[in-house]
Amino acid sequence: MHLPISSPLSAVWIALASGVLCAAILAFLLKSGLAWRLATDIPNERSLHVRPTPRVGGWGLVPVAVLAILLLAPSLWLTALGTAFLAAVSQIDDRRGLPARVRFAAHFLAVLTLIVVYPAPVAWWCLGGLAFLMLWLVNLYNFMDGADGLAGGMALFGFGAYAVAALPGRMPELGWVSAAIAGAAAGFLLFNFHPAKLFLGDAGSIPIGFLAGALGYWGWRSGGWPVWFPVLVFSPFIGDASVTLIRRLLRGEKFWQAHREHYYQRMVRVGTGHAVTALAWYLVMLAGTVLAVWALDRSTPLQWGLVAGWTVVLALMGAAIDARWRAFQSLDRKTEVDADAPQ
Repeated sequence: MHLPISSPLSAVWIALASGVLCAAILAFLLKSGLAWRLATDIPNERSLHVRPTPRVGGWGLVPVAVLAILLLAPSLWLTALGTAFLAAVSQIDDRRGLPARVRFAAHFLAVLTLIVVYPAPVAWWCLGGLAFLMLWLVNLYNFMDGADGLAGGMALFGFGAYAVAALPGRMPELGWVSAAIAGAAAGFLLFNFHPAKLFLGDAGSIPIGFLAGALGYWGWRSGGWPVWFPVLVFSPFIGDASVTLIRRLLRGEKFWQAHREHYYQRMVRVGTGHAVTALAWYLVMLAGTVLAVWALDRSTPLQWGLVAGWTVVLALMGAAIDARWRAFQSLDRKTEVDADAPQ
């Protein structure tokens, strides 16, 4: 499909249309009551929310993304198929629950199929590393979907950066699709920003994580951007989830089990709140995506220097949150001791 207007303007209209369509679908699900019957999140001791909330954000985001790919970038049909497949499997998980091995097998199949059908001309071990990173993106997006407005915001900024980098001229079809996903994320955020009326759910977070990896891989394979670009764009999520995973593995814990140890979860628990936490993360996301897009036209040494520098910045932010968390725990323990002391 070739749009008769300039690529950047096309992307704006596509994003607006996608946002309206996604919002309309979700509004219908909420208004009709279908949202509650499709999948509902019941709070538990590891949740950051207190009210049962529908998990149907994927029912708005995924159809818009798949439709955009099929209409605007038919060469990416396999990505659309993988997205729809993961959404279907994840919806079953949202409704009834699936064993971890079944979920991971579906994720592995989608990523492996994409790599095998569309391999890049690099060494096998390099493709293996990229496949691992894509598989990790699928899962970490699910892990990071635990606070109002967070996962939707990352989709808005991340795919928005893909669109800006792909347009104008570099890869217009990829840019249009990325703009559509970013627009759909904005439509979803109308219902997900605090206080959230609905959540993304596995049927939304898993396919969006797959799209982040698949479109990033496609852009690199097509020569549109360097391999570091998708990593830098989604670095806030990658950094938080990776550090948390490593800590849990070192303690011998099952990393796929629900918990409240992510940096964003700690921010909410120490009293920052959902809205302020989301806004703070938006600033970090914006800074990372602007830096990534700006670095595209710089020299290779400068690009990797910026990647290293941004990694240090994220590490310092994490250290600051850790320090505040330790102080909060210390104060909490002191309060408990004082409350238990004889009067």
